[in-house]
This record gives sequence, C-alpha cells and structure tokens, in this order.
Amino acid sequence: MRIAVTRTGGFAGITRRAELDTTGRHDEARLRSLAVAALSDGRPDRPAGVPDGFNYELEVDGIKAYCADPHLSAPQRELIARVLGERA
Repeated sequence: MRIAVTRTGGFAGITRRAELDTTGRHDEARLRSLAVAALSDGRPDRPAGVPDGFNYELEVDGIKAYCADPHLSAPQRELIARVLGERA
C-alpha cells in the first residue's frame, strides 16, 4: 500500500509532502488500518479549515480524501504524523 500526505497552509503557508510504501514494514498492518480509517473519516473535497491551520490531502493507492485542523480524527492524526515523520 502506498500512502501519501500533503500538508498545506499554516502560518507560513509552506507545503510539505511525504510518501511511504507499507510493503514489508513491521508496522504494515497498523498503517493499513490507519489508512482505511483515515480515508473513511475524510471528505471528498477540501474543507475550509481555520485561519493559519493545516489542510491535508491523504492519498492511499490513488484514492484521495481531505481533512483539516482542528477537526482531525485520531486515525488521521496518527497516520499524518507517521507519514510526515513527526511524533505520533
């Protein structure tokens, strides 16, 4: 499974993108579970978000969903942190 996260917005307006392939990873099952839940919690279009907040595009094997701070579900928050390499 290929998972990509694109983060836009924030105070500085900097775009950040990261991608990972779950194949063969020790945490593959957890990442798959998070990805399925994050997509189902997402929206088909970009939400408005809040001023200076982050907006996210989640893409899992070509399927996209959108979400924004501060309204991230727990699976979205964890998946985003893992893919972007931030603390979960």
